[in-house]
Amino acid sequence: MYKPGGTIAEALGRIQTKSYVLPAIQREFVWKPEQIERLFDSLMQGYPFGTFLFWKVEAATSGKFKFYDFVLNYHQRDAAHCPELGKLHHQSVTAVLDGQQRLTALNIGLRGSMAIKQPNKWWTNPDAFPLRTLRIDLLAPSLPDEDGVRYRFKFLDDGQVARDEGAHWFKVPDILGMEDGPAMLASLMERGLHGEALKGAYAILDRLHRVVNSHNLINYYEEETQDLERVLNIFIRLNSGGTILSYSDLLLSIAVAQWKQVDARAEIHKLVDELNRIGTGFALSQDFVLKAGLMLADIASVGFKVENFTTENMLALESNWLAIRSALVRTVELASSFGLNGQTLKADSALLPIAYHLYKRGAPANYVTHSQFADDRSAIRGWLVRSIIKASGIWGSGLDTLLTALREAIQASDGSAFPAEQLRQVMSQRGKSLTFEPAEIEDLLYIEYGDKRTFPLLSLLFPFVDLRNQFHVDHIYPISRFTPARLQRQGFSEADADVMGRHANTLPNLQLLEGAINNEKRAAMPSTWLSAHLPDAASQLHYRTMHELGELPADLQDFEFFYAARRDRLRIKLTEMLGGLVPAAMPTVAA
Repeated sequence: MYKPGGTIAEALGRIQTKSYVLPAIQREFVWKPEQIERLFDSLMQGYPFGTFLFWKVEAATSGKFKFYDFVLNYHQRDAAHCPELGKLHHQSVTAVLDGQQRLTALNIGLRGSMAIKQPNKWWTNPDAFPLRTLRIDLLAPSLPDEDGVRYRFKFLDDGQVARDEGAHWFKVPDILGMEDGPAMLASLMERGLHGEALKGAYAILDRLHRVVNSHNLINYYEEETQDLERVLNIFIRLNSGGTILSYSDLLLSIAVAQWKQVDARAEIHKLVDELNRIGTGFALSQDFVLKAGLMLADIASVGFKVENFTTENMLALESNWLAIRSALVRTVELASSFGLNGQTLKADSALLPIAYHLYKRGAPANYVTHSQFADDRSAIRGWLVRSIIKASGIWGSGLDTLLTALREAIQASDGSAFPAEQLRQVMSQRGKSLTFEPAEIEDLLYIEYGDKRTFPLLSLLFPFVDLRNQFHVDHIYPISRFTPARLQRQGFSEADADVMGRHANTLPNLQLLEGAINNEKRAAMPSTWLSAHLPDAASQLHYRTMHELGELPADLQDFEFFYAARRDRLRIKLTEMLGGLVPAAMPTVAA
């Protein structure tokens, strides 16, 4: 039943000439660089490559369908999606139903590049995405590591190659145009290799050349029907048996096939990209937009179920798409105005009831800024922050049932104001109360820097901070001063230094500080910085009062007194805001 499809080089040639294409029901490329590197190692070791499922689309019918090209130069921010092909006119093509990820990995590794965001750099920074091509170290010993990898493939940029003096990195795409035999040997000698190094490098390069250019590794089954429904069923049955393809990918495939006027795939991916560029950047996904579509279009259940993706439901989603799209943009703009982003928004699903409310009331473009909507925004902010700082996880299990119930509560309201109280009641009935018990509040006092809940918790404690500017979570007493060595040099015991170091990284020693001011403050002690930042004594007192700082000791000898006093003030404030009455007495929690 399976047919021979030739070599990898020949398959890439068919991709290049647009003979191999991707149908609209295919998902995006999702492999990471490490997976591509592992694939090439498997090919070099002679492991089975797997078979492919192709759909032969005849020239007479190809114009009825939408097709996409394979990713070549992957850029995580700017070019992460499959390029759309124009409408085909009387051109027969082969659409890949199974094997897209492997073929794209080969296309990138042998013809293209990858640009993945580097850690600790902003998405808006062009230097955060260095362009890297696949290389193989010709000097690496072909001995298996603990994971069974024998050949050292890596995506590297030119700078990394230059700095790695102990390796000899060969650019894998060069193998396509290289002759084997004597010409290959001469090329290696020109690179300065000789002796045993030359022998080993030649063996690796010769094997790579044969794997790519000589071995007939492509084998496929071809479906010849021109019935899209049958092809869709084949695709779903093929892919729904495992977990490699997410269920939302399959459901998006169905939406793509059923929308009549709008390109569902392009619209949803475009919207995801737009949402993620709002403010300082979010990390929302296709799943988020699809679930929002189900919720806002009033489809019976918001669950990712095949029965929700009927033709009728998908046409309802398409007909309301512009309004749904607008509501989602307003929602993420609102979240950004609260200071949230991809690093501080703990649960994306928490935005969905807000989006439904804004959709129902037809929130205008100035909703986030106009004073007319200030009370509504305040109610949303209080509800949202409470829901995402809960350690128990409001937005975890039973999510679809919860979202459906919250939608019903919003439907029952008149739409003039965000029904925060009604939503709290619905959540409480499902064991997801937004009230905090004393033990929960005590846990919040020990929340650490870097926890996704820290920023929203501070924003709740200090609502006067204008979060439309870029704010950072700042250590009041600089964390750099709390290393064990520095503390012990100042006379603190090892045990005291350990306690102080842990306390310095928790809520009572944290505040929200505007980004530019935080950069100025750096490692300055708070009393020194405050005197320089606000020379007027009255202004200093106002700042310390507003931020619940109290007295600021000039050195670390009295840090624990500062810490305990601010912790007690924050406990009272959190109890008033989240838990009801302030307890008469609260025992000190052991460090």
